[in-house]
Amino acid sequence: MCTSHARTRTERAEAEQAEAGRRGFLRATALIGAATAAATLPAATLPAATARAATAFTGARHRPDPDSRRFTLAVMPDTQYLFDGPSINPAPIEASLRYLLEHGKDENIVFLTHLGDLTEHGAQAEFDAAGKAFELLDRRGVGYSVLAGNHDIGSSTDDQRGSTPYLTTFGPPRFRGSRTFGGASPDGYNTFHVFEAGGREWLVLALDWRLSARGHAWAKDVIARHPGTPVILTTHELVVGDDTLSPYGEQLWDELVHDHDQIFLTLNGHYWPAARATRTNAAGHDVHLHLTNYQNRYYGGAAMIRLYRFDLDRNTIDVETVSPWILGRAAEGLNELERQEIELSGDADRFSVALDFAQRFAGFAPVPARPSRPAARMLVRGTVAYWRFDGHTDGTTVEGTVRDLSGHGNDLSVVPVGGGTLTWSSAHHPDQPGHGSLAFEGGKPPLAGAYLRTVDGAPLNSRTFERGYTIEAFYRLPADWDASHHAWAALVSRTGTGGGAGKTADDPDEPLATLSLSDGPGPQWAARPLDQQGIVTNWGDETARERWWHVAVVNDGRHSTMYVQGCPVARNPHTSASGLTSLGLPWLLGGYEYAGKIDQILHGLLGDVRIVERALPVTSFMNH
Repeated sequence: MCTSHARTRTERAEAEQAEAGRRGFLRATALIGAATAAATLPAATLPAATARAATAFTGARHRPDPDSRRFTLAVMPDTQYLFDGPSINPAPIEASLRYLLEHGKDENIVFLTHLGDLTEHGAQAEFDAAGKAFELLDRRGVGYSVLAGNHDIGSSTDDQRGSTPYLTTFGPPRFRGSRTFGGASPDGYNTFHVFEAGGREWLVLALDWRLSARGHAWAKDVIARHPGTPVILTTHELVVGDDTLSPYGEQLWDELVHDHDQIFLTLNGHYWPAARATRTNAAGHDVHLHLTNYQNRYYGGAAMIRLYRFDLDRNTIDVETVSPWILGRAAEGLNELERQEIELSGDADRFSVALDFAQRFAGFAPVPARPSRPAARMLVRGTVAYWRFDGHTDGTTVEGTVRDLSGHGNDLSVVPVGGGTLTWSSAHHPDQPGHGSLAFEGGKPPLAGAYLRTVDGAPLNSRTFERGYTIEAFYRLPADWDASHHAWAALVSRTGTGGGAGKTADDPDEPLATLSLSDGPGPQWAARPLDQQGIVTNWGDETARERWWHVAVVNDGRHSTMYVQGCPVARNPHTSASGLTSLGLPWLLGGYEYAGKIDQILHGLLGDVRIVERALPVTSFMNH
């Protein structure tokens, strides 16, 4: 929902994200390359600019935006060949970690999870080097998790194995000061982490190479103690290929994932190439299981990272795989193999996951429906008419008078055409004040249905709104709406023609004002202002069927602006438009007249309608 033209802190952060993105990263690689070089050479031997880059990341602690609905989870799989006995080279992993520091703000990177096999032999010297590399994140307070893979510990053991160089280096004491660290199993090999993003908490379970019975019990207890929190499960082995789990992965699915609806995403390494699977859990919901590992590729994968970009508004996770180390070397000139690995673009490495987050999490964290609001609260200063349609039995016929709740007497009466009727419905826009609507069954040919008309003598009929106005309505069109039968019906319209008012520019038979639905379908406001002979028109974009929409037309006494869902449309004219021409004739809801005769009737649902005799800010619209 758009709220205003003035950006909030979160909106400014999201704008910066959008402007930077991946291409911003590519433009920034000179700094990363310099910093990478600085990590491997004494500062005294470097040019001054490069030496400065070596210390560029010692600033303030990293703080992601917890409210932005766009955020990034970084994933790093097996790095074992970079920490392999005498062949220790931390430069690639340091480049990837510096990426998180350099782009933490513009990509709103909230967390990094390593998928195990940090080292090749699990030796203390290997872990000393890996641990030192991760100090880059420790110093800046970046939240991250690690877990033991089969190369980090004795592969025949489970999480009850006791002390190891892995545990000495990456055990719970290392994370005690981290704001995302939630706790560890008594043995220290399993941890959980909680980060804030998108206005909620998310839990990462980082599980050992092999879970013992105690490990399983601990993991289940963690989930139970966070009953409303979505869970991302990370471990070293689970998916082995597309749509295929390893034997241990099947065990983990059966004993832990299947019965815990909170687990919506699993991430593992160990095998290659990258692969995906989707399975249905006990609650009937999809669980996305992803394998990512690049150790078989050039330079042992060069500490490639996979970026999971969550977008809660688009209900999508966009996934991308890049090598910051190779990107950072681009200025020096890349060799043949580096040019092939700079970023991966195959279907397994760059893809999108469609995920309706609210629906997927509804079983354990339902979003409460917004309650109805009293009509009196909707009567903002200047309200001249307010109609709502709640409190009636679904499917019953509208009869008699529909009262104007503003108290100004702009009541409505039903006008049937061709034997049509109008019925009550409890359906409504989720942000609508009144929890009800009117079901119109109009269309042509032949013209049939029913609409509403203000009573004769209603004060609204003669108002001209010289100082401005705001007209709002909620609507929803059914799947069978089609332009040939239903286009150009009005949500709200004022009867009387331009010709009748002596204004003959443009089509003189068009009504004096109409908020109609075009053949798109999309909203259109076409009105004859007091200061114009012709029609001034605002065009909205196409609005999808089977979805509720809020539309508003705001006039400040000089110009008219249309908003859909509180967002201004593109085609708002700069033409002067002061007030509305009137012949003292009725207004219609759901009906459209041409040449003074009813010509089309709405096919769809119409929710609350409000007319105010002043320009309202977006924050005062009914959907706020």
